[in-house]
This record gives sequence, C-alpha cells and structure tokens, in this order.
Amino acid sequence: MFGGFFDKLKDGLTKTRNNITQKVSGVLNLALVIDDDLYEELEEILITSDIGVDTSIYIIEKLRKKVKEYKIKEPTQIIPCLKEVLMEILDQDEKLTDNELLPRVILVIGVNGVGKTTSIGKMASILKANKYKVLIAAADTFRAAAIDQLEIWSNRAGVGLIKHQEGSDPAAVVFDAVQAAKARKVDVLICDTAGRLHNKKNLMDELAKINRVINREYSEAHLETLLVIDATTGQNGIQQAKQFMEICPIDGIILTKLDGTAKGGIVISIKRQLNIPVKYIGVGEAIEDLQEFNSKDFVEALF
Repeated sequence: MFGGFFDKLKDGLTKTRNNITQKVSGVLNLALVIDDDLYEELEEILITSDIGVDTSIYIIEKLRKKVKEYKIKEPTQIIPCLKEVLMEILDQDEKLTDNELLPRVILVIGVNGVGKTTSIGKMASILKANKYKVLIAAADTFRAAAIDQLEIWSNRAGVGLIKHQEGSDPAAVVFDAVQAAKARKVDVLICDTAGRLHNKKNLMDELAKINRVINREYSEAHLETLLVIDATTGQNGIQQAKQFMEICPIDGIILTKLDGTAKGGIVISIKRQLNIPVKYIGVGEAIEDLQEFNSKDFVEALF
C-alpha cells in the first residue's frame, strides 16, 4: 500500500489510537511487573474502546500465552505481542476479493445513513482506476435521494448508471442492469439496495428476488454481497450485521467513517465475532479515501 494512503490511515485512526494505544502505553509504562492486575487494566481499555467484551477477553488470553511463550518480563515489551495477537485475529483467512473472478456482481446492503451510496461511488472509482469496466445499478428505489446521489457519484467516478424512477421494482432495475452489463461487456456491476432493517420481511423478499434475477440472468457472474457499517456506531454496527446475516449471506464488510470515531477497534470485533472479512475501510470524505483493507497496515497504523 502506497505511503500516501498509509499516512491517511494513520491520520484516520488518530481518535482510535488515542483511545486504545495511548492508554495501553500509559498503563505499561507505569507498570512495574506483569501480573493479573496489569492484564485486567489492559482488558478494561480494550472493552471501553469498543472492541467488545468477548473479543477483549480473547485478546488478553492470547496475550498472556504469548508473554509466557516469549518469556517477557518487562511490561513495556508487551506491545509487540499485542500487535501480533491482533494481526493473527485479522489475518485469519484474509483474502482480498479475487479480482480474477470476472464478471462480478457486487450487491451492496446496509441501513440508510451508513454511507452506502458514497461507498458505492468510491468503490466504482477505485475499480475504474484499476482498469475495470464498471456499471452501477440504482436498485434502492425506495428513496428518491438515493437515485440522485448515485447519479452524482457515478458521474464523478465516470461510470455508467442504470436507474428507474422512484418506487419502481428494484429487481426490475437489476434485470435491466444485468442486460446492460452483458451487452457492454462490463467487468463489475455494483448494485445499490434499500436498507430498511425495521421491515425485515420485505427486505428479505426484495434481496431474494434480486438474487434470483442475478442467478437466472447472469449465472456466469461471481456474486458478492458486501455490508456497509458505520464505524461510529461501534458495537451497534455488530448487531446490525447480525440482523443482516439472518437475511442473506454476507461476504465482506465495508466500514465507513473510521476517521470520525475512537471506535476503530470494531474492525477487530467484526472479524472475531462475525468471522466476516473487512474488505474496504473509509477514512475520509474524498473519493480516494475508501481503500481495500490490509490488516498489517491497519495494526501498524493503530500503533
């Protein structure tokens, strides 16, 4: 990952770093010995920085084992062990999207207000910069603003958009988009969807219908479902993900607004609790501020 983005990631994680790393360093610098009290203090820091209780307990257990294994006696030498534990959690089966699988359909889901539309625009921009031919389907027909917003973003990214008017059948939009994708020999089709979690049954039916259209009309395409979560919601984001997982299988997470929160620890929580990889993270407003997630860079930037 190029330096510029690493610096952005570092800046974007400032609040989280102040919340987790500075507190951890503070405790370790004051500690005289490595004992249960020290581990308890570290656990408390992790829990309060939105890593979640279960995940925090798990991290501390792993940390104890490593400290023993490496025969570490100095509290200040615990940080490299902690980095190693976090890397192991995030690294389990970390594989970025298999870009060789073309054509691809990316179905983007998530509740309103999490930055779904913006993420689609930014993702289209990244893919286009990587020389992929991209098309967007405006299948969130529930909100008029969603279609207008997507139009602005598709123009910005310089990619095509397939849309119907507000209130039309989302599956019909996807149907037209699939036909257009095939005719234009598109590499990646990105579909926006409505995010109404409070009406689970409707959303379930809608997504099932969209999936049927894709499977029937575009069976040669590799389908991937990405869920957008707003990092500032912390553990609530995890609850949201669990609800969506009941509706449809999720292949990856797009985590937005990491720069606006001290709850960046949610990345670790997502991986540990849901076992879904974080595919993209957003660390700013600009079109280039959404990037493919890299666990090594993330842990380095965190410390």
